[in-house]
Amino acid sequence: MTTRRFAVIGDPVAHSKSPRMHGAAFRALGLPHTYEAVRVGPDELEGLVRDLRAGKYDGVNVTVPHKERVLAFVDELDPSARAVGAGNTLVRQENGAVVAHNTDVPALVAELRELAPERDAEGWAEKQALVLGSGGAARAAVVALAVMGVRLITVRARSVERATTLAELVMRAGAPALLRAQPLAPSEDDGGFNVIVQTTSCGMEGAAPGEAVSGAVDWDRLAPDAVALDAVYSPPETPFLRAAFGRNLRVKNGLGMLTAQGALAFELWLGVRAPREVMRAALVS
Repeated sequence: MTTRRFAVIGDPVAHSKSPRMHGAAFRALGLPHTYEAVRVGPDELEGLVRDLRAGKYDGVNVTVPHKERVLAFVDELDPSARAVGAGNTLVRQENGAVVAHNTDVPALVAELRELAPERDAEGWAEKQALVLGSGGAARAAVVALAVMGVRLITVRARSVERATTLAELVMRAGAPALLRAQPLAPSEDDGGFNVIVQTTSCGMEGAAPGEAVSGAVDWDRLAPDAVALDAVYSPPETPFLRAAFGRNLRVKNGLGMLTAQGALAFELWLGVRAPREVMRAALVS
């Protein structure tokens, strides 16, 4: 069997656990393939996509800060990437064409439903959501919440102007949700939120301090049934999660989301069912 080469690209990327997760999946299925973390700066992104097109890699995951910008260099957008305006998985077709997909949305939907299994479609429609950040993961979160039926989504970010542009995503999703943009700071609106999704890299190893986002929420105002999801998975506990734990909220870090989106990428690349339990176990071992 030919050895195939896969990678995750980002800047920073040394913290990534994707190589461990995919390596475990390859071993479990008896595959000789490899998966590595490659630091790619903004000026190197186009060249990396060229390398993928030329066959140097067989598939690539994309993480911060490249999820949006990478779309300018691929040959085709899968509807999942077009809906979000960001891609986290690049698939090389037999003719060399590179197609961008987004597996973050279904991964987020699955994680949020697991956090609040008692909420059906009507239950989610009655809730209000807060998304922290306005990058690629935030775009996926907005689409995920919209397709789940959440009617009011607030996006808080350093750039209110950038956060406002995410309203277009709700329209693309064909959902009845309303989106409003706010600065990255607590508000008297916080009493209405039932779900909070933290999508920035703040709190991640090697990134900005987590207090930048944990301090953007008035935790004491939140609804008692609120749930909180932090997309950061390394370290396993961030200031955002500690604040949520301190209010006895149901919380998740980014490990479940990482597993789900990684499994979907695995299946896109190889066309076989991913060993999800093996992948998840590799992340926590």
